[in-house]
Amino acid sequence: MVDDIQKNLIKKELIFGPDNYKPLPVVLSKAKGVWAWDVNDKKYLDMMSGYSAVSHGHAHPKLLKVFHEQSSKLSLTSRAFYTDTLGPYLETITKLSNFDMALPMNSGAEAVETSIKASRRWAYRTKNVESNKAEIIVADGNFHGRTTTIISFSSDSNSKDDFGPHTPGFVSVEYGSSEAIEKAINKNTAAVLIEPIQGEGGIIVPPENYLPKVREICTEHNVLMIMDEIQSGLGRTGKMFAFQHSNIQPDGLILGKALGGGFMPVSCFLSSKEVMHWMNPGSHGSTFGGNPLAAAIAKRSLELLEEENLIENSRVMGDFFKESLINMNSPIIKEVRGKGLWLGVEIDPKLISGKELSEIFLKEGILCKETHETTIRFAPPLVIKKEEIEWALKIIKKVFIKISS
Repeated sequence: MVDDIQKNLIKKELIFGPDNYKPLPVVLSKAKGVWAWDVNDKKYLDMMSGYSAVSHGHAHPKLLKVFHEQSSKLSLTSRAFYTDTLGPYLETITKLSNFDMALPMNSGAEAVETSIKASRRWAYRTKNVESNKAEIIVADGNFHGRTTTIISFSSDSNSKDDFGPHTPGFVSVEYGSSEAIEKAINKNTAAVLIEPIQGEGGIIVPPENYLPKVREICTEHNVLMIMDEIQSGLGRTGKMFAFQHSNIQPDGLILGKALGGGFMPVSCFLSSKEVMHWMNPGSHGSTFGGNPLAAAIAKRSLELLEEENLIENSRVMGDFFKESLINMNSPIIKEVRGKGLWLGVEIDPKLISGKELSEIFLKEGILCKETHETTIRFAPPLVIKKEEIEWALKIIKKVFIKISS
């Protein structure tokens, strides 16, 4: 039940800000680890993780230490000067991902835009595509951000309507079909930009042979294969990167969200020297991109994924969570999709809507959210323990039994 304190705070957001989100009716005020509390001190299990941005858990003590120490020394200079944190961070992330170079940005959308610009410039200057003719192949149902260029190749009409004219140069094909990608390739194709698992699309996992086949096609046609792993990367699926489930290496990788450790927006685009060397002075940049504080936090965030075994925990706990949901045999559940601690539960809309179910879970102390009305996403911090998942499973089962009875 939303009391007067929460009602007033919610009202202020709606009065002084546009209603471009539909939050659940709760006002959060603090969080630690996998738990969050509202203004009345009611406790909730966070099964959202800020859409994977809080993979290390809220207020991780080792990241908090870095945040305090670095912010007290140097937070921002702009890229007009060298700093003592950016080089070590870039070295760490490139070695970890097996790429030559990384271009640091802030938000995920900025990193996607960076990948588009880098791919186009490579196409013109290395592949000799005719000026202003470069095309990038994307997938139906994609979500890569909300900038004007990115929404231009979205399948979601609500994110596009009345925001035109839209940016040309993109061809969208069926997700999961490598044949559709090959058919769409022509002499002007610069890159294929896809998610290894579609997150906002509803945790859609493509066929096992999809990414390996796309890798073959891109190599054969001299087209860059760019992976958007803003949500799926950095341990979320039980591997450091989701593309590793397919034993491939893309030509470019987009990272964000968990890179900032839940403290600030940090993102980057990684690729080869062949692609990156065209990004010369003045061609691209960001005032805050690669700032000393972001670089220090990102470096430590990457190290902690391995030091604290968070990737393996994601795999083991994700398998346990997924199997337990399937074994409920609830008539509400039509399908459970995903890898690691990134699960989408497709529900029967005849029994209940995703929004209604999210609100019921909220009352029971679980923070989760629907996507596309019929899919509930569960993506807790990677630090979650088995007993905490078991606690959630008891509530989920109780709710499902009550609804279906």
